[in-house]
Amino acid sequence: MKLSNLTKKEIWSVILLVGSYLVFQALADIGATKIVRIHSFTIPAGTFIFTLTFTLRDMLHKRLGKEWAKATILTAGGLNLVMAMYLQLMAVLPSPKFFELGEAWNSIFGLVPSITIASIVAEVISELIDTEIYQLWKNRFSKFPQWSRVLVSNAVSLPIDSLIFAVLAFTFLPLIFGGESLGISTALGLTMGQIVWKTIVTVISLPGIYLVKGRD
Repeated sequence: MKLSNLTKKEIWSVILLVGSYLVFQALADIGATKIVRIHSFTIPAGTFIFTLTFTLRDMLHKRLGKEWAKATILTAGGLNLVMAMYLQLMAVLPSPKFFELGEAWNSIFGLVPSITIASIVAEVISELIDTEIYQLWKNRFSKFPQWSRVLVSNAVSLPIDSLIFAVLAFTFLPLIFGGESLGISTALGLTMGQIVWKTIVTVISLPGIYLVKGRD
């Protein structure tokens, strides 16, 4: 795609897709630091918006191509790492006495290193896998409905993301950065809850693939 040939509408669509993906990834990483309970499932709060990034990735892939998708994934991972480091820096800087919310701010935005790193590693690996699955399905089954590309790629990559995140964040990385390791059984329990809700969000977001034109 030649950027010089893009119309004003196409420029806006490209910026909206890439920008939304980067923002949603950042929000998901922040949300991953809080664990919530919905009915009988215990999951990171970032699960809901993070699932949308996979559909956004598919939309970006369809509109701009595989290399654009991969570049955006790696850029998001790098920016999220910078965000986490900056939030950590702000959390350790002292606050003046008149700022009474200093400790509360630190407890909220001082992201837990194990959760932050696990989230970034999991999302980069799983989204790159999603890219390859999407491209493979598109090449071999081009006559199938477009929503099937989203469904199949998400069905493979989302469980991988959930497993990597849960095992790293709550089992192995706490042993390095300090904190309590919850064990494999607890990590697997978190994984199952994430998969259930990610499946629900994926099904709801499937029509999004039809909102963008194909690269050709």
